[in-house]
Amino acid sequence: MIRNLRWWIGGLLFASTVINYIDRQTLSVLAPYLKNEYRWSNTDFALVLIAFRVAYTIMQGVGGRLLDWLGTRRGLSLTVAFYSTVAMSTAFARGLLGFGFYRFLLGAGEGPNWPGAAKAVAEWFPDRERAWAVALFDSGSSVGGAVAPFLVIFLYHTFGTWRPAFLLTGSLGFLWLLCWRLLYRIPEKHPRLAPEELAYIRRGRASHPHAEADPVGWRKLLGYKQAWGIILGRSLLDPYWFLIAEWFAIYLVSKGFKVEDSVLGFWVPFLAADLGNFFGGGLSSYWIRRGWPVGKSRRTVLLIFGPSMLVLIPAAFSSHYLLLISLIAYATFAYAACSTMFLSLPADAFHSRAVASVSGLSGTGAGIFTLLSTYLIGRISDRFSFEPIIIGASLIPCVATVLLVTMVRAGKQPDPDGILLDF
Repeated sequence: MIRNLRWWIGGLLFASTVINYIDRQTLSVLAPYLKNEYRWSNTDFALVLIAFRVAYTIMQGVGGRLLDWLGTRRGLSLTVAFYSTVAMSTAFARGLLGFGFYRFLLGAGEGPNWPGAAKAVAEWFPDRERAWAVALFDSGSSVGGAVAPFLVIFLYHTFGTWRPAFLLTGSLGFLWLLCWRLLYRIPEKHPRLAPEELAYIRRGRASHPHAEADPVGWRKLLGYKQAWGIILGRSLLDPYWFLIAEWFAIYLVSKGFKVEDSVLGFWVPFLAADLGNFFGGGLSSYWIRRGWPVGKSRRTVLLIFGPSMLVLIPAAFSSHYLLLISLIAYATFAYAACSTMFLSLPADAFHSRAVASVSGLSGTGAGIFTLLSTYLIGRISDRFSFEPIIIGASLIPCVATVLLVTMVRAGKQPDPDGILLDF
């Protein structure tokens, strides 16, 4: 038997997200060098990012549905093996079309990661620990984003070219896959789960009957305003993260800072996001332990931190390095606290047989909005500057907060289909 096995599972989900983001950030860190080598404009680079985003958007929804059908263990095994192979193959890319092709395939592979992780959390964690578990796996994006600049720039300067960076970072997923196949099963079928921990998990998710029940169709899910609240709220909030994750190196260069000289500054917002994941999850869990309803605790965190991203407005006009980094770091901290909430909400509000599908649909919505924002970032930054982009990124989270806190609430009457939970 393995003690506290659910947290070992949480650790594996965290590691998957770290590797996912290292693979993704390799291109963003190398972007200033690739732009010089291939003479790309920001609009050209945006097209490469859009290729990733198109596939990622489609596979968030489709992948979530597949994971509800295939099961968490098999579904995540297939997706990690696929995107790791693609990440390594990017070393052979040549020119804008080549990078666009490989990024499209990478997006297709990485799309199911978040729905799969949300489904695993719903299977393994009781209600009062779920936000902590979500914070743990979601913080992997921040850790991966923080590690990537140091690792990728080291590899670039060690080998004198960018190609080995893709080969070596892409290979990490296969190490994870070996651990995943050895360790993961659903709790009810795990041979190394202690009976007392299984009983604890079952008591804590009593509203979630057997995790492997038949999945729910999209048409039925889209009849719930709670599903639309999660989809629209995440769709508006997520583009901020991809602004930081995919454009931050180019943004710093546009402000006159060199990539090598500003690598610590590049790292700070990702550290802030990591702290925000755990702070938001911890604050929500604290209120639940004090007797607050799950939904109220999640909505309160959103009301505190969503509007506080308005601090980005002065950041848009600052050229002072430390002030600029500090303001963006706080906004990223606030975003991450909100992210933990909207990633928890599918498991809070819906039966586990619908969790990956709702999470995937919200990821698809976020992908569509991020596609639009990525194109606009490239066009606006080429024609004007990053200032209007940063101002927009400070205002939109206020709208997302309103949608999430007003729409994602328990219904006045019990759901006769048993899909919507009393949260």
